[in-house]
Amino acid sequence: MTSNGHIPEAEPAGKAGLAAPGRGRVTLQIIADHLSVSTATVSLALRGSPLVADATRLRVQQIARDMGYSYNRSAASLRTDRTNILGVGFHDITNPYFAELLAAIEETATAHGRSILLGTYAENLERQDRVLNTLKEYRPDGMVICAAGGSTAETFGHLIAAGVPLVQLSREIPGLDLDFVGSDDHHGTVLALEHLIGLGHRRIAFLGENNLISTGRNRYRGYCETLARHGIPLDPALVYASIGTRENGLKGIQKVLDAENPPTAAVCFNDLIAFGAMLGLRHRGLEAGVEFSLVGCDDVQEAAQWYPALTTLKNFQDEMGRKSAELLIRRIENPTAPTQRIVLTPELIVRGTTTPPKR
Repeated sequence: MTSNGHIPEAEPAGKAGLAAPGRGRVTLQIIADHLSVSTATVSLALRGSPLVADATRLRVQQIARDMGYSYNRSAASLRTDRTNILGVGFHDITNPYFAELLAAIEETATAHGRSILLGTYAENLERQDRVLNTLKEYRPDGMVICAAGGSTAETFGHLIAAGVPLVQLSREIPGLDLDFVGSDDHHGTVLALEHLIGLGHRRIAFLGENNLISTGRNRYRGYCETLARHGIPLDPALVYASIGTRENGLKGIQKVLDAENPPTAAVCFNDLIAFGAMLGLRHRGLEAGVEFSLVGCDDVQEAAQWYPALTTLKNFQDEMGRKSAELLIRRIENPTAPTQRIVLTPELIVRGTTTPPKR
């Protein structure tokens, strides 16, 4: 569990010429007594209020630093019924896609005077339940959640019952009337398939089929429907079911290459699977963008740095993370407002891993 917030308790750090108040916690009253001003003046100065003269404000802030003052978030939350903390529950931050989402959430939260508490739970429902309960104990003003695979509406019933404002990010749980920010995953896969079919490919694999999450269901549906629209039969031997890791990309590409009638191209659930697939192709003496075509999904920063650079779908995770934090802050301020669904349209980024099939 991590936070970018202030530590609630701190030992005072004495400084030459400054009377340290012993080992107790430094309070507004101690600072006020030292400067012969009111506690209200100290409080306003520490918040940067323009109601306090610049010279006084700077002196208060400097003395507070010198004496080791630390903001008492617990006491403040009792006074205001707000902690200014946003909980974030993610199933994974080892995937660069989610790290980029998290960075955007934190940056937005900080700009709005909030801190974040992060909990992670892999794709484990029991662990997710424990982590979300722990986050709830810290009394966040609300939570952004990317649910573990297999989550249902009942999974989040305890948070809803407790009145915790929630925003779903990237993954959407059926039956939950909650704010959501994500990408049009179905449309993204259609773009990828249309690109490969336009190059002349007819044997196209799908790596990373996963019906436990909305992103997986929507991307696979786009794959099946686009094949059908072009009169291309769906071959189960070209579909590899797995979660989205490099290891599964390496395994998956070799599995579909062993099919009786192997593919000439593959659409990957995410960029991590595509990276693993590129390595798997090299194990077989093949190169993406030369003998085989690959399309990833997410356009993480690493995608442009591979050789060859990965053709992929840009999901605008910076904007997704920012909008999820903004939507949560609005939900906190107005709990009864109608729920919103913000769905961003992905963009196909053509780089070096797609080419017409070898004749």
